[in-house]
Amino acid sequence: MTPAPRAHRLDRAPGALPADDGVRHALRRLLTLLALLPLLVLLAAQAPRLPGGPLVLGYGFLVLAVTTAMLFIAYGHYDDPATRTLRRRPRRAAERFPPLPPRPRVTFLLAVRDERDHIEACVRSMAAGDCPRLDIVVVDDASTDGTPEVLRALSAELPIRVLYLDRNVGKKRALVRAAACAEGDVLAFTDSDCLLAPDALGRCVDALVRHPELGAVSGHARALNADASLLARVQDVWYEGQFRVAKGAESVFGSVTCVSGPLAVFRRDAVWNYLPAWAEDRFLGRDFRFATDRQLTAYVLGQFRVGRRLKERHADSPFVRGTDHPERRWRTGYVRSAEVRTTVPARVRPFLRQQIRWKKSFIRNVFFTGTFMWRRGPGAAALYYGHVLWVLAAPAMAVRHLVWAPAAGLWALTVLYLAGVALKGVVWGLAFRLDHPGTRWRYRPLMSLLSATVLAWLLPWSLLTIRRATWSRSAA
Repeated sequence: MTPAPRAHRLDRAPGALPADDGVRHALRRLLTLLALLPLLVLLAAQAPRLPGGPLVLGYGFLVLAVTTAMLFIAYGHYDDPATRTLRRRPRRAAERFPPLPPRPRVTFLLAVRDERDHIEACVRSMAAGDCPRLDIVVVDDASTDGTPEVLRALSAELPIRVLYLDRNVGKKRALVRAAACAEGDVLAFTDSDCLLAPDALGRCVDALVRHPELGAVSGHARALNADASLLARVQDVWYEGQFRVAKGAESVFGSVTCVSGPLAVFRRDAVWNYLPAWAEDRFLGRDFRFATDRQLTAYVLGQFRVGRRLKERHADSPFVRGTDHPERRWRTGYVRSAEVRTTVPARVRPFLRQQIRWKKSFIRNVFFTGTFMWRRGPGAAALYYGHVLWVLAAPAMAVRHLVWAPAAGLWALTVLYLAGVALKGVVWGLAFRLDHPGTRWRYRPLMSLLSATVLAWLLPWSLLTIRRATWSRSAA
């Protein structure tokens, strides 16, 4: 990963916009509309046919319309908060949100369990960053494969602190134990199978300094092992869209709902009081070890509604008793220029296990984040609840088009469905090609077809097995 030139944090006053910014944004929106014109024409041509076949055409029309809208928002309106002062900001942001120091102290936290083969590269990439005033704390969650020995050797060479737990407590509890000794104004997290660009963390910190209303930001992740298999290449292209488009669109409304684990950076005062609630999160009567990044993001987004209740529930915790940070209506963002590579599953079985974990996290998060996202504004609410409805509808669409339709002899309906899925994948693939010229964009339709024919069935299974909770970072 070759880092892009770093932005100067104080190149202009907060909130100030150069005179040509309005022209630049208008031109960008115009070019985005022109690029999306074929999709708009297709939607306009299909709209008159909807009343005659709403069940046949309605789902595909809606999916294509939402995809078009997300592409327009992401490409026409998104700005990287590390390099440019955002246009969409709360009124009197500088007054309502306390500013960070120009050079804040940063604590970088990592939890690891049985990652002997990967942990050294990850920790070295953390230590090689150009972020000043950086503390690195690694917690070993009772590894049994030789990981502690690797960490001891690294701690003798690099400026890192390592905590060794005698008993496995799970990722969230391990990170909270590490956070207890954190002194940073900013808390950053990564995963043990990731490699960071040297300027990735610094860019995220720049974004928080520039915009005091941002309580958290996510970096931009791609696959580290993209050449390991066809499945890995498909995921690599898919990751690009999930960050560049999906998080880019959410970021425009200040409501990125998952500040993702590969690089998640939070203001201390936005999450500190909620770390005990995160560590002790329960769902359906049991500890819930998944939803690590989604749930922590939810505490930033929803504390203006549920923060006081959560703090009262954990009033005896030193995270709450020590300093009571006011509940604020924080925003969350996405820093496209903060590049991080993560190891993705190269084989089918680990890939399916990962997808099941993510779907369990999705289910749990709906019952928390879903209770307040409607108060985050119409744009943020539409993106969030639209995504929820799409995920919930996927199993029903799979049954209807891949089981019922063939059984009823309606093979044309199945073909039409798969063609629509492939078309959506092509659209996302062409968006990938816009940023990354070459032929890799052609893998994106494969991910759409995989989602529709295989991954859609995992949601019911994830719900049935949601009480099973194990933590493993392995992508073998």
